[in-house]
Amino acid sequence: MPINVLMPALSPTMEKGNLAKWLKKEGDPVKSGDVLAEIETDKATMEVEAIDEGVLAKILVAEGTADVPVNDLIAIIAGEGEDPASVGAGEAAKAEAPKAAPLKDPVGENATPGGGHMAYARVNEAPDGAHPATAQGEGTRIFASPLARRIAKLEGIDLGSVKGSGPRGRVIERDVRAAKAAGPKPSAAAAPAEAPKAAPPPAAAPPKAAAPTGLSVDQVRGFYAKGTYEEVPLDGMRKTIAKRLTEAMQVAPHFYLTVDCELDALMALREQLNRSAGQTRDGKPLFKLSVNDFVIKAMGLALMRVPAANAVWAEDRILRFDNAEVGVAVAIDGGLFTPVIRKADQKMLSTISNEMKDFAARARTKKLKPEEYQGGVTSVSNLGMFGIKHFTAVINPPQSSILAVGAGEKRVVVRDGQPAVAQVMTATLSCDHRVLDGALGAELISAFKGLIENPMGMLV
Repeated sequence: MPINVLMPALSPTMEKGNLAKWLKKEGDPVKSGDVLAEIETDKATMEVEAIDEGVLAKILVAEGTADVPVNDLIAIIAGEGEDPASVGAGEAAKAEAPKAAPLKDPVGENATPGGGHMAYARVNEAPDGAHPATAQGEGTRIFASPLARRIAKLEGIDLGSVKGSGPRGRVIERDVRAAKAAGPKPSAAAAPAEAPKAAPPPAAAPPKAAAPTGLSVDQVRGFYAKGTYEEVPLDGMRKTIAKRLTEAMQVAPHFYLTVDCELDALMALREQLNRSAGQTRDGKPLFKLSVNDFVIKAMGLALMRVPAANAVWAEDRILRFDNAEVGVAVAIDGGLFTPVIRKADQKMLSTISNEMKDFAARARTKKLKPEEYQGGVTSVSNLGMFGIKHFTAVINPPQSSILAVGAGEKRVVVRDGQPAVAQVMTATLSCDHRVLDGALGAELISAFKGLIENPMGMLV
């Protein structure tokens, strides 16, 4: 029986991907575990592995193709004893990419509407393993992506009336956009009553929707002389950053809390710890702590000291966590990654330091796995190395806060009523008011300040 290879969902929010490269060609034998292709998401390049044996009979999506929808058919593998030529021609002619195959598990029942099997069955599923037939029934929960819920809420669209085209019938962004474009539908009961009415005179066409900035591309170009600028197409990462952070500012009510933290004790402890670090066999230090490593650890411990702040917004509820997971913004060409330090409150400073060095190196080559940069409760964005004294950062949904860290610098402070010079760092916490009220946010940043100014508390 022919095996259908589908575009996989490599993250919970992925709807499309770019087929970067085929590593097998038509006619090549395929074994379970062989890498078939490389898929580019907005933030990473991932490998697609086969889970069945056979011969790659037909490639249906050429390498370099952008925006291939999740679950679209991208290739066909001929099974044992099948003629690859006939399988490739016959199946390609009749097969359509399944949009919502009723999968029960990623590697279990792999039947598809085309009558074949899926070589790669890793797709998003409705929460709790629910099937679309029960997920959208009357009086039950409607399964939809967080982005679809936010858009539906903003546009006043009833999700119960939207048919999902995502994996297992999940309502996703394009479904809500399509429902908005179609406009409200009259109910079946109201339709006959309105039928006898005379048709109203044709109305003027509605004005064309403006771009998110309020200006179309042509209008923006009109402000500038031709030849004075270069048009740079948006890649997947920049599109995602623009969309998610625009929505974050529109949906999450931000407020900001700023404190000044004295660093003298921390700098002295950091120097002492780095001086006492052991060496590897090739003479390199086992670790070299940065101020940012202390900031990550302090934020993790602060979340555990203020457990009500260790939470995220989930539309109809708040999720509180048992461990502190702190994301850290890493700048790369054209965007940024935010890898997450898991259980930051429990890890030693040296472990955090080495993890961050590994994350940063792999982020710059886009080799981070989705599970390494998704999730988290809060994030740290540090621009101190650029000499920035103070700034505010945009929360990265679904996280509920982000800490903006400025440069440490010598400032005059008052101690015991007398002026003194201290090294001081300004930190600003952006809070989602749906999760953190002012007093709760103040508790969190005060706990952070206490740990930074008394860093021995991070070692016990």
